[in-house]
Amino acid sequence: MSETALVLTERDGAVATLTINRPDKRNALSTAVRQAFLAAFRAVVDDEAVRVIVVTGAGEKAFVAGADIAEFETRTPVEQYRAMRAPSPLEALERSPKPVIAAINGYCLGGGLELAMACDFRIAAAHALFGQPEINLGIIPGGGGTQRLPRLVGLGHAMRMILSGEPIDAAEALRIGLVQEVVPPDALRARVREVAARIAQKSPVALAAAREATRAALQTPLAEGLRVETGLYLLAFASADKAEGVRAFLEKRTAQFTGR
Repeated sequence: MSETALVLTERDGAVATLTINRPDKRNALSTAVRQAFLAAFRAVVDDEAVRVIVVTGAGEKAFVAGADIAEFETRTPVEQYRAMRAPSPLEALERSPKPVIAAINGYCLGGGLELAMACDFRIAAAHALFGQPEINLGIIPGGGGTQRLPRLVGLGHAMRMILSGEPIDAAEALRIGLVQEVVPPDALRARVREVAARIAQKSPVALAAAREATRAALQTPLAEGLRVETGLYLLAFASADKAEGVRAFLEKRTAQFTGR
C-alpha cells in the first residue's frame, strides 16, 4: 500500500477499505482521483475474498470536499460533457454486487456527497458537514445530487440543501435520514469495521440479491419491483448458501457461507 497513491486499499479479513488519499486538497475528486478510485474499486469487487467495501477519505478533516474546482476553470462545455460521460465511480458503486459503506470522516460536499449517496448507507463522524454547494458556483449538482438526494431525504430537505447551498451538520443529516448513524470521530473507524465485519459474515449470494432487490424499490413501479424481488429470492433459494443457512439454523450453529 503506497502512501503516495491517490486511492489506498486496505484489507482486513473480508472487508476492504478504499481511502481517497488527497488530504492536502480535502480529497477533492480530480479526474486522476476518479480514475484511480475506479481501478481500485474494480479490483476489490473482483476479489472473491472481499465481501464488504468501505469508502472513506484520508485525514481527519474531509471525506471528500467535492470536485476539483480548478479543473472547471479552463474546461469547455464539450470537455465537461466528455468528462461526465466517462465511466463513473458513482455508477460503479451502485452496480456493485457487494455492500458498500461510506465512512464519513469530515467534509462531505458536492461530488463527495454524491459519492456517499451512491453507497448503500452512511456512518458519519459527529463533526462531519454535508452539502450540495454547486449553486454557489452558478451551476447545479451534476453527479446525481438532484436525483439521489430527494430519494433519500424527501423533496423539501433536498430543495433546501440544493437551492441554498448551505451545509448541514451530522446531527441534522441523521435527523433527515441522510446518514444512518453518527459516532464520535475517534470511534468512526472501529464502528464502521464492526458493522462491515458483521455484514461480511452473511451469504455473498444473499447480500448481492438483497442489495439489487432493495435498490429496485426506488427505480421501478411496485409490481415490477415485486417481480424483481421474486426472481432474486428464487436465485438465492437455489444457492448452496441457502442450504448451509437452513442447516445451520436447524443445527443451532453459525452458518459458514461460501458465496456459492
